[in-house]
Amino acid sequence: MTPSPAEALGCPSGLEPPAPAAPAADPRAFVQTGRTDGLSLELLVRGARCAGCLSKIENGVRSLSGVTEARLNLTTGRLSVAWSDDRIDPRTIVQKVVDLGYQAQPFDPGKALAAQDAEGRHLLICMAVAAFAAMNIMMFSVPIWSAHFNGEMAEGTRTMFHWISAAIALPAAAYAGMPFFKSAWNALKKGRANMDVPISLGVLLASSLSIVETLRGGEHAYFDAVAMLLFFLLIGRYLDHALRQKARQAARDLMALQAVTAARLQPDGGTISVAVADIRPGDRLVIMPGDRIPVDGTIEAGVSEADFSLLTGETAPVALAQGQAVRAGALNLSGRLVLVADARSDDSFLAEIARLVDLGEQSKSVYVRWADKAAKLYVPVVHSAAFLTAVIWLILGAEPRVAILNACAVLIITCPCALGLAVPAVQVVASGRLFARGILLKSGDALERLADIDFIVFDKTGVLTLGQPHLLNPDKITPDDLARAALLARASRHPLARAIARAAGPGPAADAAREVPGCGVEADMNGLRARLGRASWVGVDKAHSDETELYFSVQGQEPIRFSFEDTLRSDAARTIEALTARGFAPIILSGDRAGSVARAADAAGIATWFAELTPFDKAAHLDRLKAEGRRVLMVGDGLNDAPALAKATVSMAPGTAADASQSAADLVFQGENLASLIEAIDVARLAKKRVMENFWFAALYNFIASPIAMLGLVTPFIAAIAMSSSSIIVTLNALRLTAWRQQGG
Repeated sequence: MTPSPAEALGCPSGLEPPAPAAPAADPRAFVQTGRTDGLSLELLVRGARCAGCLSKIENGVRSLSGVTEARLNLTTGRLSVAWSDDRIDPRTIVQKVVDLGYQAQPFDPGKALAAQDAEGRHLLICMAVAAFAAMNIMMFSVPIWSAHFNGEMAEGTRTMFHWISAAIALPAAAYAGMPFFKSAWNALKKGRANMDVPISLGVLLASSLSIVETLRGGEHAYFDAVAMLLFFLLIGRYLDHALRQKARQAARDLMALQAVTAARLQPDGGTISVAVADIRPGDRLVIMPGDRIPVDGTIEAGVSEADFSLLTGETAPVALAQGQAVRAGALNLSGRLVLVADARSDDSFLAEIARLVDLGEQSKSVYVRWADKAAKLYVPVVHSAAFLTAVIWLILGAEPRVAILNACAVLIITCPCALGLAVPAVQVVASGRLFARGILLKSGDALERLADIDFIVFDKTGVLTLGQPHLLNPDKITPDDLARAALLARASRHPLARAIARAAGPGPAADAAREVPGCGVEADMNGLRARLGRASWVGVDKAHSDETELYFSVQGQEPIRFSFEDTLRSDAARTIEALTARGFAPIILSGDRAGSVARAADAAGIATWFAELTPFDKAAHLDRLKAEGRRVLMVGDGLNDAPALAKATVSMAPGTAADASQSAADLVFQGENLASLIEAIDVARLAKKRVMENFWFAALYNFIASPIAMLGLVTPFIAAIAMSSSSIIVTLNALRLTAWRQQGG
């Protein structure tokens, strides 16, 4: 089989798999019965960091007889394997991964998180060590540089400064360079070369030549170049790691909404607390007000209302009664319920959403950065150029020291620093600009994907609207009726009741008001029974089913209807107009009622909308759009949007969104202005332009600088200055993003 470019080069991220190690735990104890008739096992794989790694592991495991599925999530390191043949020994699967050159053990979220945190801490320490060394060496390098041009420094002083620099640089480089040295060594052991090989060679040659030059009292030492080189490269490496860490939270935050324990009803009428994982179909559970529904089930007894906003996007509480099916994750608001479990916790609606998010994140994790693609050509070219430089100079009769010096100059001057900073520098500046405007960038390649979108999908609740219901028909309600209804509304915590209370203003609540779960609130007014609640409860036969509404009635009087609508963001229409001017035709995918969605779409100026969709409907719609070749931006709020957010090419959520949606999204915007979306798109497109400019500059720089170094026209000292200058130019070009002013929209 022909290896992929990533495999042929080695991991383009620059980090090779660590040495294989046998798992500490017996994987047979972690085998689970799948949702079908087969078996499954989840493993934590360490060392997989690129598309080549992913393909290698998945194809290798699938090659085992009986294995039906192997899916690796690079972000979390979780490998999910399913098989139908019960004769397969799980240890064979683990050994296969180990044979491929990676570490594998049964998946433990705690251990996975600990390993990721340890890696981040190590990179941060390495970066700090390199920064410390670079700053301190500069105190001695600057006088030497000055003396190089005016010749005012004595040889003894210069040599002393070189030795002091060596005392700082050598131990610092030995420690800070370990991520690169280990990667390069692992690649070379397997007969491959990656981007870290020339970095390591440049560091080692520059250090060695600096020591030799110092010993012989030479003018040039390159300890400053060594420290600066490592510092710049570690910035990019740590930035990539930190952005990956943020993407690992979505599925974990989703499952955090699930109750840890539940009250199981005993035959004698008592209850016992059990772990949600121990609940089995048929168990009878007691759900008190304020509890989340632990598993999918059917209500056996009781009436209440539940908040499904995180699951469906429906802003109004939903009435629950005997015989009604309810999904895990819903919040019980008012009454005691007895629930008969229909499924286990790992087969629940909430768990399925978590699986969808995990699958969607996997597709984003294998994004191959442009710098990695450029490295495919960079590594062999630089190695060949440096080798040819040394050989040609030796053939021409130069001393070995001169030949090696010129080869080292080639390695240093063509260092991938500018290439490596081309993307991270722009990301840092762009994310800083967006952060200053209340937009948080959470994914390393989100800007690149956002710049390429050609289709936009909105959720309604909490995105086009603020998620704050208000009275839709105040002109049809007399001040006296509003004041009387507000007496009951102030006695309730229902969001629609609070909207009535806000409309009426401050005032007293009704005495001895009683809230009836799933119905409303009632009290006596001047000896007459007054009710505020559902249509059927107050005696209204026919309600407006396409609208969110409450009815207020006083005994013997005609009921008064209160209709509600969510508050549209003040700049929603202007934002849609600006998007249209940029060539987009946005649509709405909402779980809310058709009438409510239609009114919001009309007010915002959106022609196409879909209502009453489940989370799976939304995810399926995203799949269809992507199958048509669309590059989709999804802007969503709430748990019900998390699968669609994960499926989209790039995703965005408001700061008021559920934690799970914020984790699944690539960008999060704060405040009430939807115009943040326009800012994000414009900055992303400009950032892409800056990245391309940086790439072209890096390529042109190497095209010009390499021949000059090969001709021996620059020393490693000048090469280090040129290398640093190229990095500074790339950074300054990225900083132009801060001065850019948005035009229109």
